[in-house]
Amino acid sequence: MMEIKEIDELIKAVSKFPGLGPKSAKRIILKLINNKSEIMKPTINALVNVYKNVLRCDNCGALKSIKEECNNCDKSSKKFTKICVVENIADQWSIENSNIFNGYFHILGGTISANQNKDQILLVNSLVKRVKGEKIEEVIIATSATVEGQTTAFYIEDSLKNLNVKVTKLAQ
Repeated sequence: MMEIKEIDELIKAVSKFPGLGPKSAKRIILKLINNKSEIMKPTINALVNVYKNVLRCDNCGALKSIKEECNNCDKSSKKFTKICVVENIADQWSIENSNIFNGYFHILGGTISANQNKDQILLVNSLVKRVKGEKIEEVIIATSATVEGQTTAFYIEDSLKNLNVKVTKLAQ
């Protein structure tokens, strides 16, 4: 097989996506190369736009456009009294798609592990500030059932214990 440095680098990059290995990456890249104007160019443009214009909100951790206020934090159209705390954005999307929760989300950006500084990694301090500053009556912790998820949930409960807020966890 002929080796082309640029293609090899792209295969390595695409292989890092969840569920994709080198074989799947090669198939995707061949599809892109064979359909430059129909698939590759729009994909590149979309990736560049996301890279330039989308970031995580410092307040709640949700994705937002740099040109607009965060939809999750926008209080002009929503007046909720609950915050659902999740580990990552995929968890937020899952709960949103279920249409069973009416409230704000707070995306931590991961879980606590033994070798990390808790305050630097997760947005727990931001959560405490939101609970203090907004009229939040309940914080629903929706972390995973893993040891790290439960450790994170305990840390959040401990951080909120002196505030006048009800803290609940999802059943597992």
